[in-house]
Amino acid sequence: MEQSRADQPRGDQAPTDHAFADPAGRPTADAAVVLRELAYGGGSTAALIAAIQQELIERYGGPDETPVDPADFAPPDGVFLVAQRAGEIVACAGLRRHGEDAVELKRMYVRPAHRRTGLGRLLLGALEEHARRSGHRQLVLETGTGQPEAIALYESAGYLPVPPFGHYADAPESRSYGKAL
Repeated sequence: MEQSRADQPRGDQAPTDHAFADPAGRPTADAAVVLRELAYGGGSTAALIAAIQQELIERYGGPDETPVDPADFAPPDGVFLVAQRAGEIVACAGLRRHGEDAVELKRMYVRPAHRRTGLGRLLLGALEEHARRSGHRQLVLETGTGQPEAIALYESAGYLPVPPFGHYADAPESRSYGKAL
């Protein structure tokens, strides 16, 4: 039986299924993870973005005040991905244009109950691949010393320090990283 045109995958908008294992490497019963492109700040992503800001308040004493326009995460110059497990949105990350041939990673977040399961690395890899396919040559990001697990992820994925940039360029706890694609 033939699929209707509406049922067929449509390029980057089609979800991608991935299998996961627990931190000990054993497959998990709820292992299926689906990555989807969604609108930044839209109904399904608003709660996750609020959770990001709440965690930053707890770690740094205030929310991320970097100016963010939801349109920055819309194609063709940006993308916002979420990871769903058992239908629940449990992680997110997005890219927005940063200069001529670079994109900036923003709003990388994994809900606490889903950390240490590979979701951050999965999102990072998917966004790197999206950036490459879109013709970008570098991915940059800004994080802080209050997020040592994020720094460890980025460094283990080949990100190197770059000159400070962005809203927190002069903040002593800010760290800027980049990776050639």
